[in-house]
Amino acid sequence: MDEKDSLSSISTDLLDSDLVSIDQVLPKQIYIIPIRYRPIFPGIITPLIISQGRFTDAVDKVLNGSRAIGLVLLKQDDTDDIKPGDLYGFGTAAKILKKINLPDGGINVLINSVKRFKVVKIISEKPHLIAEVEYLEDEVPVKTTEMKALTRSVLSQLKMLSENNPLFTEEMKLTMVNVDEPGKIADFVTSILNVDKEEYQEVLETINVQKRLEKVLTLLQKELEVVTLQKKIQTQINDKIDKQQREYYLREQMKVIKQELGLEEDERVKEVNEMKKKVEEFGLQGEVKEKVLEEIGKLASSDSNSSEYAITRTYLDVVLSLPWNIKTEDSLDLDRAEKILNHDHYGLDDVKKRILEFLAVRKLKPDARGSIICLVGPPGVGKTSLGKSIARSLNKKFFRMSLGGMRDEAEIKGHRKTYVGAMPGKIIQGIKITKAKNPVFMLDEIDKLGMSYQGDPTSALLEVLDPEQNAEFRDHYLDLPFNLSDVFFITTANTLDTIPGALRDRMEIIRLSGYIMEEKFEIARRYLLPKQIERHGLAKDAVKIDKTGYLYIIAGWAREAGVRNLERQIETICRKTATIVARGKTSPKGNLKEETIREYLGPEIFSDDEKMKIDRPGIVNGLAWTSMGGATLTIESAAIAAKAPGLKLTGQLGEVMSESANIAYSYVQHLLSNNEEGKKIFSENLVHLHVPAGATPKDGPSAGITMATSLYSLATGRLVKSLLAMTGELTLTGRVFPIGGLKEKMIAAKRAGIKEIIIPKMNVKDLAEIPGHVKKGIKIHPVEEMSQVIEIALVPEQKKKKIKKKTK
Repeated sequence: MDEKDSLSSISTDLLDSDLVSIDQVLPKQIYIIPIRYRPIFPGIITPLIISQGRFTDAVDKVLNGSRAIGLVLLKQDDTDDIKPGDLYGFGTAAKILKKINLPDGGINVLINSVKRFKVVKIISEKPHLIAEVEYLEDEVPVKTTEMKALTRSVLSQLKMLSENNPLFTEEMKLTMVNVDEPGKIADFVTSILNVDKEEYQEVLETINVQKRLEKVLTLLQKELEVVTLQKKIQTQINDKIDKQQREYYLREQMKVIKQELGLEEDERVKEVNEMKKKVEEFGLQGEVKEKVLEEIGKLASSDSNSSEYAITRTYLDVVLSLPWNIKTEDSLDLDRAEKILNHDHYGLDDVKKRILEFLAVRKLKPDARGSIICLVGPPGVGKTSLGKSIARSLNKKFFRMSLGGMRDEAEIKGHRKTYVGAMPGKIIQGIKITKAKNPVFMLDEIDKLGMSYQGDPTSALLEVLDPEQNAEFRDHYLDLPFNLSDVFFITTANTLDTIPGALRDRMEIIRLSGYIMEEKFEIARRYLLPKQIERHGLAKDAVKIDKTGYLYIIAGWAREAGVRNLERQIETICRKTATIVARGKTSPKGNLKEETIREYLGPEIFSDDEKMKIDRPGIVNGLAWTSMGGATLTIESAAIAAKAPGLKLTGQLGEVMSESANIAYSYVQHLLSNNEEGKKIFSENLVHLHVPAGATPKDGPSAGITMATSLYSLATGRLVKSLLAMTGELTLTGRVFPIGGLKEKMIAAKRAGIKEIIIPKMNVKDLAEIPGHVKKGIKIHPVEEMSQVIEIALVPEQKKKKIKKKTK
């Protein structure tokens, strides 16, 4: 007989004989053995492992006497140094049936739990925990009918639970049938449930059998709900698995049947064969062909549910969708191209000439490499729309990519394909979208590229825009050489200052300087008004504006270099007209009058007094260049009596412009060192030099001669010519050095109605690039020395005297 059988034999013998009068041998003072996790209910025979220590010694002591111990549940399972306060106040008395010593010094005892007890008081804590207890009898109510109903309900619920729970053994089911006392049934059922420690203890402490059965019935109901939900979840999972297995089995059967009948190839094989066919059709060679075939082989051997399969499939879809050898046929008809460019854009002769030159070279040498053009100019002069016209004139596909604010180089060159969500860069994406390897590719706002910890996209563009390198451009995602030498790249910028020199060196710079009033009139008449009339759903003759009206709009509301604001004003007029027509009223007939235009657009933004009137010494008109185009710049100076003479500068002048002002101040002082009246101005006064539009930052050396003229005019009391403007850098010795942006400055002077311009003699060579209609009506004075500037700019002495007499 093995150990288990012997233990069962002992427990059976004791139940049959020794424990018939068990109450008589249970002592009033009993050794307490703490137990963890869950209490042991009366009527249970179970093994109990006790670790080596004072509680194993207590077991040895009771074995020679009553063999009775008290089992009390710990409130906290992780308590080590056990004290009376750590124990609940109710427990179960048990008889030790057999003891087995364990190798680690602990013991395994087989116990039979007998009766509930309540701890009256603790007699001893050390060395052994001994308590005086009061044994409790079950309180059985008189109403046997309710007891029977509760007992049957508990048994019924337990039966349902046992049917749904495979953990219930046959021995438990048999015990459940054989137990007939309601109190013992409640104890037994509670002992086999999986509930919280507090709920176990609550049942143990319930002496009234009816209340005990009610609590057990509640616990059974909760357990049954959990088991039912668990079974439902398990059933759903099994159904899903069975369905997947069945589908897989049927799919495999279908594959085999199709292969046997020769009806269709395997889907994977068909897909792979189609990809290999594409490789041959594209005529891929060398590294590209080897890499693509390698990826196709990897796809064929991968599991379709794996992440590697998805990555490889996406990669091959991108590679095989690129136009490796597909080109559009260029239109090399120079007359047609010139006609399209002239139709779409008024003026811009330099750009049109460059496009026609490109076409001529391509016609004579078809394999010539692509060109990189950078269109630089203020906003609204037509840089972006010009790119579309170029594509149309060349019969090429067009793709525009905005670089403004881009800070991640991966936007240009893509991500590694192993990254989650990886994709090729915008260059390869644009090639893929146009489906041709020779499109017109516009990189808009290249001067507004950013830089961050993610990389430097400006540096990433170096390979793209270098004709010597882009024949084997490598996108990070593709990791294959792609030929970009056939792409016609066009970049746009408002200024070259923020473009790194290495990148600027790879582009041919073409400046769009802005439009004068006559050009704006033609653009508005030919393009802007017809376009806005069509957009607003108006009849062709709904809005009529003559030349006077156009010039009035341009002079009062749209004096900037570009035509975007002019289009906005015309849009406003069309919108007002559309509102009138929509209300069923009649729009104004004939050409719009100035009063009507002012009513539609509001008060004029600009006035004829925009240029400051030169009615006293110290005021001079200068010319400046900004990213928005050329502009007129008025400089004024005044002398203020002060104990500490010197120079005061205002108007948000930058460091370079402040240095130019100091140079002008020193030079004029030196120039007037023999003039007593002039010396007195500088020695007894604080000279205040101001550049109006104080909210606008200004910088640059080209206002040097303008500031010197203002100071000289102030010191000598001589007026400067009112319709004259000047630009030039001044040195400390009085020499005039060249400046940049002459074309933009002359256009600004033309818009402002200036009649004479003083420029450095070294800039005379730049006049050849300025159209004749811009120079027409303007007298240009090239100078080398500041003395020449003074002689040209200041009103002669005799005129000065006449002005004084007239004033008197």
